Amino acid sequence: MNTKLLLAVAMAALAVPLSIAPAAAQSASMAHAGPARGSGSYQDLLGVWAEFRTWRGGWQARTPDWSAAGMAAERAAMAGYLTRIENMNVAAMDRGQRAEWLAARAKMLEHHFLIEAAKPWERDPGFYVDEMLDVGFAELPAKGEALAKLTTGLANVSRLAAVAKTNLKNVPGDYADLALHNIDTADGVGHGHPYRPVPPPGVLGWLDDLAGRAAKQQPELLPEIRKARAAAVEFQAWLKAGRPAMTAKAGVGKARFDWYLKNVKLLPYNSDQLMVLGARETQRLWSVHALEEHRNRKAAPLNLPTTAEDYAGRKDRTLKLIREWIAREEIISVPEDIGDLYINVPWIVRPDGPNFWEQVQYRDPTPDLLHATLPGHAFDGQMARRDKRPIRGAIGDGVRGEGWGVYLEESAQRLGFMEDRPRVRELIDIFGIFRAVRVAGDIELQLNQKTVPEVVADWQKWTPWLDKNVARVDAEIYLRRPPGYGLGYTVGMIEMQKLLADRRHQLGEKFVLKQFHDEFMAAGRLPMSVIRYDMTGFDDEVRHFWQRDPLPAQ
Repeated sequence: MNTKLLLAVAMAALAVPLSIAPAAAQSASMAHAGPARGSGSYQDLLGVWAEFRTWRGGWQARTPDWSAAGMAAERAAMAGYLTRIENMNVAAMDRGQRAEWLAARAKMLEHHFLIEAAKPWERDPGFYVDEMLDVGFAELPAKGEALAKLTTGLANVSRLAAVAKTNLKNVPGDYADLALHNIDTADGVGHGHPYRPVPPPGVLGWLDDLAGRAAKQQPELLPEIRKARAAAVEFQAWLKAGRPAMTAKAGVGKARFDWYLKNVKLLPYNSDQLMVLGARETQRLWSVHALEEHRNRKAAPLNLPTTAEDYAGRKDRTLKLIREWIAREEIISVPEDIGDLYINVPWIVRPDGPNFWEQVQYRDPTPDLLHATLPGHAFDGQMARRDKRPIRGAIGDGVRGEGWGVYLEESAQRLGFMEDRPRVRELIDIFGIFRAVRVAGDIELQLNQKTVPEVVADWQKWTPWLDKNVARVDAEIYLRRPPGYGLGYTVGMIEMQKLLADRRHQLGEKFVLKQFHDEFMAAGRLPMSVIRYDMTGFDDEVRHFWQRDPLPAQ
């Protein structure tokens, strides 16, 4: 890691500075193209955005077999949407409308990248395996529309297997190995899976689970379930037979990754600079963790609960503490009718003991409740669903969403929420360490510098309690999702801290933390650089984004 850090520092020193101070922004702004001066109005922007959302929502239905002809039509349509959104008179819009234009075009460029560069239907067997897996989650007995959907889904397993064999080419080994794993092995985490005390082993296990339930509740479905399972087994055999030849590169490469960071994520950093930020955060968090451990050396350790009831009590007590703290310390406005909020990490007894998330959450639910429940993801999501604005209410950004969650963890430390529970501060550090090491892993996967097993080994080396299953599942997400999701946790937190610093400095003694958080929430889930422009007026970052760059050749 030290060698890599030195290399990254040297490269970043030759690159554009990590950020430009607001005071220096205006002097350099004339060197960059400003907002577009086309013919479209803000109402035209709303119109093309609404059309694009409807079109994007139906793209798989239009091209169910992802044929060459079908995808050529998709590319032509996507080019038309980009032409239209870039023919807007953005210069005549107010700052908030310009922010929305940047966010809307970035979402269009995300889909542009999917169909021009990522091409999962050609490169990723997991693209098909994921759909096969979802079929086994169906609830029984199924009736009406649910039954029709399940019947179609079961029939689609055979179709997906046949289409995959036709479309897949230039398959990376990592993609093939992950797909094979997910066909017959439980991932050990179960993100988004229905709860089972013993998680079924992959696609085949979930189809067996469905068959077991159907035998008791809806036996007429059994012939179709058996056909679907046989098709999945046949696809597994085909994939195993072809695996030795599947040696393509899994990542998008440096040029395209940097393009994505700038044009889609709207981040003011390139991959070299992000390596520096990730390494620095890893070192910072390990150093503060060492100090925290020493400070707490005489405190009683946090033990794992022994029963589901014990864990449920810990969750209830902690959420109550968080609600009271938010109100007492004036952290953020929480509507009285917000209702119950989703809580991650159910109680599971695993043969090998709790996984990483459970090691932390079971001991004390504070870190994940802050990040994923209140005021984190669940609260954030409910507030977003109340937002009916056509652009701000319909956009999500991973850096913004995950950065907000990580920012809340460390902010609660600084604001004294865990002052009487010192060992919980150590758990916050451990969460932060895992987020920080992901930055390098995410980049190294996309730049084809490391494989999934190598990244998993690195993460386990640096992160206490991290098990192979959690590490592998996260590496799979960050490799197979659109690029840059894994780095969004730590980088998003850094961007939140930057925004807090800018706003505090800008407002001076008029700054109020609760008002800052409420304004941030009201801005919507736009990219962080766009929210910063919207809230402060500083254009030192967004001026680099008005004109998009051409997508580099592979």
